[in-house]
Amino acid sequence: MQALEKLMFAIGIVDQVSKPLAKIDKQISSVAVHSRQGFMNAGIGAAGLAASGYLLQRTLGPALEMQKALGEVESLGVHGKALSQLNRKAFMFSVKYGESATDFVSSSYDIQSAIAGLTGNELSEFTNASGVLAKATKADAGTITDYMGTMYGIFKNDAAAMGKADWVNMVAGRTAAAVQMFKTTGAEMSGAFTSLGANANAAGIQLEEQMAILGTLQATMSGSEAGTKYKAFLAGVGKAQSSLGLQFTDSEGRLLPMLNVLEQIKGKFGDTLNVSESDALKSAFGSDEAVSMIKLLMADTDGLAGSIDSLGNVKGLSKAEQMAKAMVDPWDRWSAGITAVQIGIGQSLLPVLNPLIEMLSDTLAEMAGWTQMYPNLTRWIGYAVLTIIGMTAAVAAFNLAIGVSQIAIAAWGVAGLALTGIMKTLEMVMLLGKAAVWLFNAALWANPITWIVAAVILLIAAVGALIYYWDDLVSAIASTDAFQFLLSIVESIVTWFKSLGGIVDWVLDKLDAIPGIELGRSSLDVKQAAPSLSAPQQLKTTPGGISQQISNAISNQGGNTYHVGIESKTAPGPAELSEWLAMEGA
Repeated sequence: MQALEKLMFAIGIVDQVSKPLAKIDKQISSVAVHSRQGFMNAGIGAAGLAASGYLLQRTLGPALEMQKALGEVESLGVHGKALSQLNRKAFMFSVKYGESATDFVSSSYDIQSAIAGLTGNELSEFTNASGVLAKATKADAGTITDYMGTMYGIFKNDAAAMGKADWVNMVAGRTAAAVQMFKTTGAEMSGAFTSLGANANAAGIQLEEQMAILGTLQATMSGSEAGTKYKAFLAGVGKAQSSLGLQFTDSEGRLLPMLNVLEQIKGKFGDTLNVSESDALKSAFGSDEAVSMIKLLMADTDGLAGSIDSLGNVKGLSKAEQMAKAMVDPWDRWSAGITAVQIGIGQSLLPVLNPLIEMLSDTLAEMAGWTQMYPNLTRWIGYAVLTIIGMTAAVAAFNLAIGVSQIAIAAWGVAGLALTGIMKTLEMVMLLGKAAVWLFNAALWANPITWIVAAVILLIAAVGALIYYWDDLVSAIASTDAFQFLLSIVESIVTWFKSLGGIVDWVLDKLDAIPGIELGRSSLDVKQAAPSLSAPQQLKTTPGGISQQISNAISNQGGNTYHVGIESKTAPGPAELSEWLAMEGA
Protein backbone atom coordinates (compact mmCIF):
# COMPACT_ATOMS: atom_id res chain seq x y z
CA MET A 1 0.00 0.00 0.00
CA GLN A 2 2.82 2.37 0.88
CA ALA A 3 4.52 1.62 -2.43
CA LEU A 4 1.31 2.48 -4.29
CA GLU A 5 1.02 5.75 -2.42
CA LYS A 6 4.62 6.65 -3.32
CA LEU A 7 3.93 5.86 -6.94
CA MET A 8 0.83 8.07 -7.01
CA PHE A 9 2.77 10.87 -5.32
CA ALA A 10 5.51 10.69 -7.96
CA ILE A 11 2.94 10.69 -10.74
CA GLY A 12 1.29 13.75 -9.22
CA ILE A 13 4.59 15.61 -9.10
CA VAL A 14 5.28 14.75 -12.73
CA ASP A 15 1.84 16.02 -13.72
CA GLN A 16 2.32 19.26 -11.84
CA VAL A 17 5.62 19.86 -13.62
CA SER A 18 4.71 18.58 -17.09
CA LYS A 19 1.50 20.59 -17.47
CA PRO A 20 3.19 24.03 -17.15
CA LEU A 21 6.04 22.85 -19.34
CA ALA A 22 3.59 21.65 -21.97
CA LYS A 23 1.80 25.00 -21.84
CA ILE A 24 5.09 26.87 -22.21
CA ASP A 25 6.10 24.62 -25.10
CA LYS A 26 2.74 25.24 -26.74
CA GLN A 27 3.16 28.99 -26.37
CA ILE A 28 6.67 28.89 -27.79
CA SER A 29 5.47 26.81 -30.71
CA SER A 30 2.61 29.23 -31.28
CA VAL A 31 4.98 32.20 -31.28
CA ALA A 32 7.30 30.43 -33.70
CA VAL A 33 4.45 29.48 -36.04
CA HIS A 34 2.91 32.95 -36.04
CA SER A 35 6.25 34.67 -36.49
CA ARG A 36 7.18 32.37 -39.34
CA GLN A 37 3.81 32.98 -40.92
CA GLY A 38 4.31 36.70 -40.47
CA PHE A 39 7.75 36.64 -42.02
CA MET A 40 6.41 34.48 -44.84
CA ASN A 41 3.58 36.89 -45.51
CA ALA A 42 5.93 39.85 -45.27
CA GLY A 43 8.40 38.14 -47.56
CA ILE A 44 5.71 37.32 -50.09
CA GLY A 45 4.44 40.88 -49.94
CA ALA A 46 7.94 42.32 -50.27
CA ALA A 47 8.74 39.96 -53.10
CA GLY A 48 5.51 40.93 -54.83
CA LEU A 49 6.27 44.61 -54.46
CA ALA A 50 9.82 44.09 -55.63
CA ALA A 51 8.63 42.06 -58.60
CA SER A 52 6.05 44.68 -59.46
CA GLY A 53 8.62 47.43 -59.17
CA TYR A 54 11.12 45.48 -61.23
CA LEU A 55 8.51 44.72 -63.89
CA LEU A 56 7.43 48.35 -63.97
CA GLN A 57 11.05 49.47 -64.17
CA ARG A 58 11.78 46.99 -66.96
CA THR A 59 8.68 48.12 -68.81
CA LEU A 60 9.15 51.84 -68.35
CA GLY A 61 12.96 51.93 -68.19
CA PRO A 62 13.62 52.26 -71.95
CA ALA A 63 10.84 54.81 -72.28
CA LEU A 64 12.21 56.85 -69.38
CA GLU A 65 15.68 56.87 -70.93
CA MET A 66 14.17 57.88 -74.27
CA GLN A 67 12.19 60.68 -72.66
CA LYS A 68 15.32 61.89 -70.91
CA ALA A 69 17.20 62.06 -74.24
CA LEU A 70 14.28 63.84 -75.90
CA GLY A 71 14.18 66.29 -73.02
CA GLU A 72 17.83 67.14 -73.57
CA VAL A 73 17.17 67.82 -77.25
CA GLU A 74 14.11 69.87 -76.31
CA SER A 75 16.32 72.00 -74.10
CA LEU A 76 18.10 73.16 -77.31
CA GLY A 77 14.90 74.64 -78.67
CA VAL A 78 13.53 71.68 -80.59
CA HIS A 79 9.80 71.42 -79.93
CA GLY A 80 6.54 70.10 -81.25
CA LYS A 81 6.60 68.53 -84.69
CA ALA A 82 10.39 68.45 -85.03
CA LEU A 83 10.68 66.54 -81.74
CA SER A 84 7.97 64.10 -82.80
CA GLN A 85 9.69 63.53 -86.13
CA LEU A 86 12.95 62.87 -84.33
CA ASN A 87 11.20 60.34 -82.06
CA ARG A 88 9.66 58.45 -85.01
CA LYS A 89 12.93 58.51 -86.97
CA ALA A 90 14.71 57.03 -83.97
CA PHE A 91 12.24 54.11 -83.89
CA MET A 92 12.62 53.43 -87.61
CA PHE A 93 16.39 53.59 -87.48
CA SER A 94 16.56 51.33 -84.42
CA VAL A 95 14.43 48.55 -85.88
CA LYS A 96 16.02 48.79 -89.35
CA TYR A 97 19.66 48.67 -88.29
CA GLY A 98 19.52 47.04 -84.85
CA GLU A 99 20.82 50.10 -83.03
CA SER A 100 19.64 51.98 -79.94
CA ALA A 101 16.87 54.52 -80.44
CA THR A 102 18.03 56.38 -77.32
CA ASP A 103 21.55 56.68 -78.72
CA PHE A 104 20.03 58.01 -81.92
CA VAL A 105 18.32 60.82 -80.03
CA SER A 106 21.47 61.51 -78.01
CA SER A 107 23.39 61.97 -81.29
CA SER A 108 20.80 64.48 -82.41
CA TYR A 109 21.61 66.56 -79.34
CA ASP A 110 25.26 66.81 -80.45
CA ILE A 111 24.24 67.64 -84.01
CA GLN A 112 21.82 70.30 -82.89
CA SER A 113 24.54 71.78 -80.71
CA ALA A 114 27.04 71.86 -83.62
CA ILE A 115 24.68 72.95 -86.39
CA ALA A 116 22.49 75.92 -85.67
CA GLY A 117 19.30 76.66 -87.53
CA LEU A 118 18.06 73.13 -88.21
CA THR A 119 14.30 73.18 -88.50
CA GLY A 120 11.46 70.79 -89.26
CA ASN A 121 12.74 67.38 -90.31
CA GLU A 122 16.32 68.58 -90.83
CA LEU A 123 17.47 67.46 -87.39
CA SER A 124 16.02 63.99 -87.81
CA GLU A 125 17.53 63.71 -91.33
CA PHE A 126 20.97 64.80 -90.13
CA THR A 127 20.80 62.35 -87.28
CA ASN A 128 19.61 59.51 -89.49
CA ALA A 129 22.31 60.14 -92.12
CA SER A 130 24.97 60.23 -89.43
CA GLY A 131 23.71 56.98 -87.89
CA VAL A 132 23.60 55.19 -91.24
CA LEU A 133 27.09 56.41 -92.14
CA ALA A 134 28.46 55.27 -88.78
CA LYS A 135 26.98 51.82 -89.35
CA ALA A 136 28.24 51.67 -92.96
CA THR A 137 31.80 52.73 -92.14
CA LYS A 138 32.16 50.88 -88.80
CA ALA A 139 32.67 54.16 -86.96
CA ASP A 140 31.13 55.19 -83.66
CA ALA A 141 28.25 57.62 -83.64
CA GLY A 142 30.27 60.32 -81.86
CA THR A 143 32.99 60.34 -84.51
CA ILE A 144 30.51 60.63 -87.38
CA THR A 145 28.51 63.27 -85.55
CA ASP A 146 31.66 65.38 -85.25
CA TYR A 147 32.43 64.69 -88.91
CA MET A 148 29.02 65.86 -90.01
CA GLY A 149 29.42 69.00 -87.96
CA THR A 150 32.79 69.66 -89.58
CA MET A 151 31.47 69.03 -93.09
CA TYR A 152 28.51 71.30 -92.54
CA GLY A 153 30.83 73.99 -91.35
CA ILE A 154 32.92 73.62 -94.52
CA PHE A 155 30.09 73.29 -97.03
CA LYS A 156 27.48 75.38 -95.27
CA ASN A 157 26.69 77.41 -98.39
CA ASP A 158 26.31 74.29 -100.52
CA ALA A 159 24.00 72.80 -97.88
CA ALA A 160 21.86 75.93 -97.84
CA ALA A 161 21.68 76.01 -101.63
CA MET A 162 20.84 72.30 -101.98
CA GLY A 163 18.73 71.93 -98.87
CA LYS A 164 20.21 70.73 -95.61
CA ALA A 165 18.41 67.40 -95.61
CA ASP A 166 19.39 66.54 -99.18
CA TRP A 167 22.92 67.80 -98.67
CA VAL A 168 23.53 65.69 -95.57
CA ASN A 169 22.24 62.55 -97.29
CA MET A 170 24.55 63.24 -100.24
CA VAL A 171 27.55 63.75 -97.96
CA ALA A 172 26.82 60.57 -96.09
CA GLY A 173 26.39 58.61 -99.36
CA ARG A 174 29.62 59.94 -100.90
CA THR A 175 31.59 59.37 -97.73
CA ALA A 176 30.42 55.75 -97.60
CA ALA A 177 31.37 55.29 -101.26
CA ALA A 178 34.82 56.81 -100.64
CA VAL A 179 35.39 54.48 -97.69
CA GLN A 180 34.51 51.50 -99.88
CA MET A 181 36.49 52.76 -102.86
CA PHE A 182 39.73 53.62 -101.07
CA LYS A 183 39.63 50.91 -98.38
CA THR A 184 39.62 53.40 -95.57
CA THR A 185 37.27 54.10 -92.64
CA GLY A 186 34.84 56.75 -91.59
CA ALA A 187 37.15 57.81 -88.79
CA GLU A 188 40.06 58.31 -91.24
CA MET A 189 37.90 60.34 -93.61
CA SER A 190 36.80 62.46 -90.69
CA GLY A 191 40.45 63.02 -89.72
CA ALA A 192 41.33 63.97 -93.31
CA PHE A 193 38.63 66.65 -93.63
CA THR A 194 39.33 67.90 -90.15
CA SER A 195 42.99 68.50 -91.12
CA LEU A 196 42.08 70.01 -94.48
CA GLY A 197 39.47 72.38 -93.15
CA ALA A 198 37.74 74.83 -95.50
CA ASN A 199 40.80 75.60 -97.65
CA ALA A 200 39.74 73.47 -100.62
CA ASN A 201 36.14 74.66 -100.52
CA ALA A 202 37.33 78.28 -100.34
CA ALA A 203 39.34 77.60 -103.50
CA GLY A 204 36.16 76.47 -105.25
CA ILE A 205 36.98 72.74 -105.31
CA GLN A 206 33.97 70.45 -105.41
CA LEU A 207 33.23 67.93 -102.66
CA GLU A 208 33.70 64.87 -104.88
CA GLU A 209 37.16 66.06 -105.95
CA GLN A 210 38.24 66.72 -102.39
CA MET A 211 37.07 63.25 -101.33
CA ALA A 212 38.82 61.59 -104.27
CA ILE A 213 42.11 63.33 -103.58
CA LEU A 214 42.01 62.61 -99.85
CA GLY A 215 40.97 59.01 -100.48
CA THR A 216 43.76 58.44 -102.99
CA LEU A 217 46.37 59.83 -100.60
CA GLN A 218 45.13 57.52 -97.82
CA ALA A 219 46.41 54.56 -99.79
CA THR A 220 49.89 55.34 -98.39
CA MET A 221 49.18 57.52 -95.34
CA SER A 222 46.67 58.28 -92.65
CA GLY A 223 43.68 60.52 -93.14
CA SER A 224 45.04 63.36 -91.06
CA GLU A 225 48.37 63.26 -92.94
CA ALA A 226 46.54 63.29 -96.27
CA GLY A 227 44.63 66.36 -95.16
CA THR A 228 47.85 68.06 -94.11
CA LYS A 229 49.54 67.47 -97.51
CA TYR A 230 46.48 68.66 -99.40
CA LYS A 231 46.36 71.77 -97.25
CA ALA A 232 50.07 72.47 -97.95
CA PHE A 233 49.45 72.19 -101.70
CA LEU A 234 46.56 74.62 -101.58
CA ALA A 235 48.59 77.06 -99.53
CA GLY A 236 51.40 77.20 -102.15
CA VAL A 237 49.51 76.80 -105.41
CA GLY A 238 49.03 80.55 -106.00
CA LYS A 239 52.74 81.29 -105.60
CA ALA A 240 53.73 78.19 -107.56
CA GLN A 241 51.94 79.20 -110.75
CA SER A 242 53.92 82.42 -110.91
CA SER A 243 57.24 80.67 -110.17
CA LEU A 244 56.63 77.94 -112.69
CA GLY A 245 55.03 80.13 -115.30
CA LEU A 246 51.86 78.05 -115.30
CA GLN A 247 48.19 79.00 -114.87
CA PHE A 248 46.36 77.07 -112.12
CA THR A 249 43.31 79.35 -111.76
CA ASP A 250 40.45 80.33 -114.03
CA SER A 251 39.41 83.80 -115.05
CA GLU A 252 37.53 84.27 -111.80
CA GLY A 253 40.52 83.35 -109.72
CA ARG A 254 39.20 79.92 -108.72
CA LEU A 255 41.58 76.99 -108.66
CA LEU A 256 41.33 74.71 -111.62
CA PRO A 257 40.43 71.08 -111.08
CA MET A 258 43.33 68.98 -109.80
CA LEU A 259 43.52 67.00 -113.03
CA ASN A 260 44.21 70.25 -115.00
CA VAL A 261 46.91 71.29 -112.56
CA LEU A 262 48.60 67.89 -112.82
CA GLU A 263 48.41 67.96 -116.62
CA GLN A 264 50.21 71.33 -116.70
CA ILE A 265 52.95 70.07 -114.34
CA LYS A 266 53.39 66.95 -116.47
CA GLY A 267 53.63 69.13 -119.57
CA LYS A 268 56.48 71.07 -117.99
CA PHE A 269 58.41 68.30 -116.19
CA GLY A 270 57.24 65.06 -117.78
CA ASP A 271 55.39 62.11 -116.26
CA THR A 272 58.04 61.66 -113.56
CA LEU A 273 60.12 64.05 -111.52
CA ASN A 274 63.88 63.81 -111.01
CA VAL A 275 65.76 65.40 -108.15
CA SER A 276 66.26 68.80 -109.75
CA GLU A 277 62.63 68.92 -110.84
CA SER A 278 61.48 67.97 -107.34
CA ASP A 279 63.62 70.77 -105.93
CA ALA A 280 62.10 73.19 -108.41
CA LEU A 281 58.59 72.18 -107.34
CA LYS A 282 59.53 72.46 -103.68
CA SER A 283 60.87 75.92 -104.31
CA ALA A 284 57.67 76.83 -106.14
CA PHE A 285 55.15 75.38 -103.64
CA GLY A 286 57.25 76.05 -100.59
CA SER A 287 56.98 72.61 -98.85
CA ASP A 288 57.86 68.97 -99.18
CA GLU A 289 54.23 67.98 -98.32
CA ALA A 290 52.93 69.64 -101.48
CA VAL A 291 55.59 68.01 -103.68
CA SER A 292 54.89 64.62 -102.09
CA MET A 293 51.15 64.93 -102.87
CA ILE A 294 51.86 65.94 -106.49
CA LYS A 295 54.14 62.94 -107.02
CA LEU A 296 51.50 60.52 -105.63
CA LEU A 297 48.68 61.93 -107.72
CA MET A 298 50.78 62.15 -110.94
CA ALA A 299 51.39 58.40 -110.72
CA ASP A 300 47.72 57.61 -111.54
CA THR A 301 45.81 60.51 -112.95
CA ASP A 302 43.40 58.22 -114.74
CA GLY A 303 42.46 56.53 -111.49
CA LEU A 304 41.93 59.87 -109.85
CA ALA A 305 39.66 60.96 -112.69
CA GLY A 306 37.57 57.79 -112.36
CA SER A 307 37.21 58.26 -108.60
CA ILE A 308 36.03 61.83 -109.02
CA ASP A 309 33.40 60.78 -111.53
CA SER A 310 32.18 57.89 -109.36
CA LEU A 311 31.79 60.06 -106.29
CA GLY A 312 30.09 62.76 -108.31
CA ASN A 313 27.40 60.30 -109.33
CA VAL A 314 26.39 59.62 -105.70
CA LYS A 315 23.43 61.91 -105.01
CA GLY A 316 21.79 60.47 -101.93
CA LEU A 317 22.03 58.08 -98.97
CA SER A 318 21.39 54.86 -100.88
CA LYS A 319 25.05 53.78 -101.03
CA ALA A 320 25.47 54.22 -97.29
CA GLU A 321 22.20 52.38 -96.58
CA GLN A 322 23.30 49.50 -98.77
CA MET A 323 26.58 49.16 -96.92
CA ALA A 324 24.89 49.54 -93.50
CA LYS A 325 22.31 46.84 -94.21
CA ALA A 326 25.08 44.40 -95.10
CA MET A 327 26.43 44.77 -91.56
CA VAL A 328 23.14 44.32 -89.70
CA ASP A 329 22.81 41.34 -87.35
CA PRO A 330 19.23 39.94 -87.34
CA TRP A 331 19.48 39.27 -83.60
CA ASP A 332 20.40 42.90 -83.02
CA ARG A 333 17.34 43.94 -84.99
CA TRP A 334 15.19 41.60 -82.88
CA SER A 335 16.52 43.04 -79.63
CA ALA A 336 16.16 46.60 -80.88
CA GLY A 337 12.60 45.86 -81.97
CA ILE A 338 11.68 44.60 -78.49
CA THR A 339 13.17 47.72 -76.95
CA ALA A 340 11.30 49.89 -79.43
CA VAL A 341 8.02 48.23 -78.44
CA GLN A 342 8.82 48.80 -74.77
CA ILE A 343 9.54 52.44 -75.50
CA GLY A 344 6.27 52.79 -77.38
CA ILE A 345 4.26 51.23 -74.54
CA GLY A 346 6.08 53.29 -71.95
CA GLN A 347 5.56 56.51 -73.86
CA SER A 348 1.84 55.80 -74.03
CA LEU A 349 1.71 55.18 -70.26
CA LEU A 350 3.89 58.05 -69.14
CA PRO A 351 1.25 60.73 -69.76
CA VAL A 352 -0.98 58.85 -67.31
CA LEU A 353 1.70 57.96 -64.80
CA ASN A 354 3.61 61.22 -64.80
CA PRO A 355 0.86 63.19 -63.01
CA LEU A 356 0.66 60.49 -60.34
CA ILE A 357 4.43 60.49 -59.92
CA GLU A 358 4.38 64.27 -59.73
CA MET A 359 1.73 64.13 -57.01
CA LEU A 360 3.67 61.54 -55.01
CA SER A 361 6.83 63.59 -55.42
CA ASP A 362 5.01 66.67 -54.15
CA THR A 363 3.75 64.66 -51.16
CA LEU A 364 7.25 63.49 -50.33
CA ALA A 365 8.51 67.03 -50.64
CA GLU A 366 5.80 68.14 -48.21
CA MET A 367 6.74 65.35 -45.79
CA ALA A 368 10.38 66.34 -46.06
CA GLY A 369 9.34 69.84 -45.05
CA TRP A 370 7.44 68.48 -42.05
CA THR A 371 10.59 66.72 -40.82
CA GLN A 372 12.20 70.15 -40.61
CA MET A 373 9.17 71.86 -39.11
CA TYR A 374 8.48 69.22 -36.43
CA PRO A 375 11.82 67.73 -35.38
CA ASN A 376 10.48 66.18 -32.15
CA LEU A 377 7.67 64.38 -33.92
CA THR A 378 10.15 63.23 -36.53
CA ARG A 379 12.44 61.88 -33.82
CA TRP A 380 9.63 59.89 -32.15
CA ILE A 381 8.57 58.49 -35.49
CA GLY A 382 12.17 57.41 -35.95
CA TYR A 383 12.09 55.75 -32.52
CA ALA A 384 8.93 53.88 -33.46
CA VAL A 385 10.50 52.71 -36.67
CA LEU A 386 13.60 51.55 -34.80
CA THR A 387 11.41 49.72 -32.27
CA ILE A 388 9.57 47.88 -35.01
CA ILE A 389 12.84 47.01 -36.67
CA GLY A 390 14.28 45.79 -33.36
CA MET A 391 11.24 43.64 -32.60
CA THR A 392 11.40 42.23 -36.08
CA ALA A 393 15.06 41.43 -35.60
CA ALA A 394 14.33 39.78 -32.22
CA VAL A 395 11.59 37.60 -33.70
CA ALA A 396 13.90 36.75 -36.58
CA ALA A 397 16.63 35.75 -34.12
CA PHE A 398 14.08 33.65 -32.20
CA ASN A 399 13.11 31.83 -35.38
CA LEU A 400 16.79 31.45 -36.22
CA ALA A 401 17.41 29.77 -32.87
CA ILE A 402 14.46 27.44 -33.36
CA GLY A 403 15.61 26.67 -36.87
CA VAL A 404 19.13 25.89 -35.68
CA SER A 405 17.79 23.58 -32.97
CA GLN A 406 15.59 21.80 -35.47
CA ILE A 407 18.53 21.43 -37.81
CA ALA A 408 20.60 20.03 -34.92
CA ILE A 409 17.85 17.54 -34.08
CA ALA A 410 17.54 16.58 -37.70
CA ALA A 411 21.31 16.19 -37.91
CA TRP A 412 21.27 13.96 -34.83
CA GLY A 413 18.53 11.91 -36.45
CA VAL A 414 20.56 11.64 -39.60
CA ALA A 415 23.56 10.56 -37.52
CA GLY A 416 21.38 7.92 -35.84
CA LEU A 417 20.17 6.71 -39.20
CA ALA A 418 23.73 6.62 -40.41
CA LEU A 419 24.79 4.58 -37.34
CA THR A 420 21.83 2.25 -37.84
CA GLY A 421 22.83 1.90 -41.45
CA ILE A 422 26.39 1.06 -40.41
CA MET A 423 25.14 -1.57 -37.94
CA LYS A 424 22.85 -3.01 -40.58
CA THR A 425 25.76 -3.10 -42.95
CA LEU A 426 27.91 -4.91 -40.38
CA GLU A 427 25.06 -7.32 -39.75
CA MET A 428 24.81 -8.01 -43.45
CA VAL A 429 28.57 -8.51 -43.57
CA MET A 430 28.33 -11.04 -40.68
CA LEU A 431 25.48 -12.84 -42.40
CA LEU A 432 27.49 -12.94 -45.61
CA GLY A 433 30.44 -14.28 -43.58
CA LYS A 434 28.25 -16.99 -42.05
CA ALA A 435 26.93 -17.88 -45.46
CA ALA A 436 30.46 -18.08 -46.80
CA VAL A 437 31.52 -20.36 -43.90
CA TRP A 438 28.44 -22.53 -44.41
CA LEU A 439 29.17 -22.81 -48.12
CA PHE A 440 32.78 -23.67 -47.33
CA ASN A 441 31.71 -26.39 -44.87
CA ALA A 442 29.20 -27.75 -47.33
CA ALA A 443 31.86 -27.91 -50.00
CA LEU A 444 34.26 -29.50 -47.52
CA TRP A 445 31.85 -32.24 -46.38
CA ALA A 446 30.94 -32.95 -49.94
CA ASN A 447 34.53 -34.11 -50.44
CA PRO A 448 35.01 -37.92 -49.68
CA ILE A 449 38.48 -37.27 -48.28
CA THR A 450 36.89 -35.13 -45.56
CA TRP A 451 34.73 -38.08 -44.41
CA ILE A 452 37.76 -40.38 -44.21
CA VAL A 453 39.69 -37.82 -42.18
CA ALA A 454 36.67 -37.29 -39.90
CA ALA A 455 36.28 -41.07 -39.34
CA VAL A 456 39.96 -41.40 -38.35
CA ILE A 457 39.60 -38.45 -35.96
CA LEU A 458 36.46 -39.97 -34.39
CA LEU A 459 38.20 -43.35 -33.99
CA ILE A 460 41.18 -41.75 -32.31
CA ALA A 461 38.86 -39.78 -30.04
CA ALA A 462 36.88 -42.93 -29.13
CA VAL A 463 40.03 -44.90 -28.25
CA GLY A 464 41.34 -42.03 -26.16
CA ALA A 465 38.03 -41.74 -24.33
CA LEU A 466 37.94 -45.51 -23.73
CA ILE A 467 41.40 -45.43 -22.23
CA TYR A 468 40.67 -42.36 -20.13
CA TYR A 469 37.32 -43.59 -18.81
CA TRP A 470 38.20 -47.38 -18.60
CA ASP A 471 38.02 -47.64 -14.82
CA ASP A 472 34.72 -45.78 -14.66
CA LEU A 473 33.37 -47.97 -17.46
CA VAL A 474 34.43 -51.15 -15.70
CA SER A 475 32.81 -50.04 -12.42
CA ALA A 476 29.61 -49.15 -14.21
CA ILE A 477 29.42 -52.48 -16.02
CA ALA A 478 30.41 -54.52 -12.96
CA SER A 479 27.50 -53.17 -10.97
CA THR A 480 24.91 -54.51 -13.43
CA ASP A 481 23.00 -57.80 -12.87
CA ALA A 482 23.93 -58.99 -16.33
CA PHE A 483 27.62 -58.68 -15.59
CA GLN A 484 27.18 -60.44 -12.27
CA PHE A 485 25.38 -63.26 -14.02
CA LEU A 486 28.16 -63.46 -16.57
CA LEU A 487 30.74 -63.61 -13.78
CA SER A 488 28.93 -66.49 -12.10
CA ILE A 489 29.00 -68.44 -15.33
CA VAL A 490 32.69 -67.65 -15.81
CA GLU A 491 33.39 -68.75 -12.21
CA SER A 492 31.69 -72.10 -12.78
CA ILE A 493 33.66 -72.62 -15.93
CA VAL A 494 36.90 -71.66 -14.22
CA THR A 495 36.22 -74.03 -11.35
CA TRP A 496 35.62 -76.79 -13.83
CA PHE A 497 38.83 -75.94 -15.63
CA LYS A 498 40.73 -76.01 -12.36
CA SER A 499 39.65 -79.53 -11.89
CA LEU A 500 41.43 -80.35 -15.07
CA GLY A 501 44.74 -79.50 -13.44
CA GLY A 502 47.83 -78.06 -15.07
CA ILE A 503 46.51 -78.73 -18.55
CA VAL A 504 44.37 -75.67 -18.35
CA ASP A 505 46.83 -73.47 -16.49
CA TRP A 506 47.93 -72.04 -19.75
CA VAL A 507 44.35 -71.22 -20.59
CA LEU A 508 43.79 -69.71 -17.18
CA ASP A 509 46.85 -67.52 -17.55
CA LYS A 510 45.51 -66.20 -20.84
CA LEU A 511 42.12 -65.54 -19.31
CA ASP A 512 43.78 -63.87 -16.40
CA ALA A 513 45.23 -61.30 -18.84
CA ILE A 514 41.73 -60.03 -19.70
CA PRO A 515 41.19 -56.59 -18.07
CA GLY A 516 38.88 -56.79 -15.04
CA ILE A 517 39.31 -60.57 -14.60
CA GLU A 518 42.05 -61.99 -12.44
CA LEU A 519 42.27 -65.78 -12.45
CA GLY A 520 45.52 -66.17 -10.49
CA ARG A 521 45.65 -68.36 -7.42
CA SER A 522 45.89 -65.36 -5.17
CA SER A 523 42.49 -64.25 -6.44
CA LEU A 524 40.94 -67.69 -6.02
CA ASP A 525 42.27 -68.19 -2.50
CA VAL A 526 39.53 -66.72 -0.44
CA LYS A 527 41.49 -66.66 2.71
CA GLN A 528 44.40 -64.91 1.07
CA ALA A 529 42.28 -62.45 -0.99
CA ALA A 530 39.93 -61.57 1.82
CA PRO A 531 41.27 -62.62 5.23
CA SER A 532 38.13 -61.43 6.97
CA LEU A 533 36.05 -63.99 5.08
CA SER A 534 36.13 -67.76 5.36
CA ALA A 535 36.31 -70.09 2.43
CA PRO A 536 33.31 -70.11 0.13
CA GLN A 537 30.40 -71.78 1.92
CA GLN A 538 26.69 -71.68 2.18
CA LEU A 539 25.66 -69.14 4.72
CA LYS A 540 22.85 -70.07 6.97
CA THR A 541 20.43 -67.23 7.38
CA THR A 542 16.97 -66.81 8.61
CA PRO A 543 14.25 -65.80 6.29
CA GLY A 544 14.77 -62.21 5.15
CA GLY A 545 18.51 -62.60 4.70
CA ILE A 546 21.35 -60.72 6.27
CA SER A 547 19.64 -57.44 5.83
CA GLN A 548 16.72 -58.60 7.90
CA GLN A 549 19.01 -59.93 10.56
CA ILE A 550 20.96 -56.71 10.71
CA SER A 551 17.71 -54.84 10.97
CA ASN A 552 16.54 -57.09 13.76
CA ALA A 553 19.83 -56.66 15.56
CA ILE A 554 19.59 -52.94 15.32
CA SER A 555 16.09 -53.08 16.70
CA ASN A 556 17.22 -55.28 19.59
CA GLN A 557 20.04 -52.93 20.41
CA GLY A 558 17.66 -50.10 20.96
CA GLY A 559 18.10 -48.26 17.69
CA ASN A 560 21.88 -48.22 17.63
CA THR A 561 23.34 -47.88 14.14
CA TYR A 562 26.14 -50.07 12.83
CA HIS A 563 28.18 -49.77 9.69
CA VAL A 564 29.61 -52.89 8.11
CA GLY A 565 32.52 -52.54 5.71
CA ILE A 566 34.56 -55.12 3.79
CA GLU A 567 38.12 -54.29 2.82
CA SER A 568 40.29 -56.12 0.30
CA LYS A 569 43.73 -55.39 -1.12
CA THR A 570 42.87 -57.02 -4.46
CA ALA A 571 39.92 -56.87 -6.81
CA PRO A 572 37.19 -59.42 -5.88
CA GLY A 573 37.12 -62.61 -7.84
CA PRO A 574 34.07 -64.54 -8.99
CA ALA A 575 33.82 -66.47 -5.73
CA GLU A 576 33.93 -63.39 -3.57
CA LEU A 577 31.37 -61.62 -5.75
CA SER A 578 29.07 -64.64 -5.56
CA GLU A 579 29.34 -64.71 -1.79
CA TRP A 580 28.63 -61.00 -1.55
CA LEU A 581 25.65 -61.36 -3.80
CA ALA A 582 24.36 -64.18 -1.73
CA MET A 583 24.75 -62.12 1.43
CA GLU A 584 22.98 -59.18 -0.16
CA GLY A 585 20.16 -61.32 -1.44
CA ALA A 586 19.73 -63.06 1.91
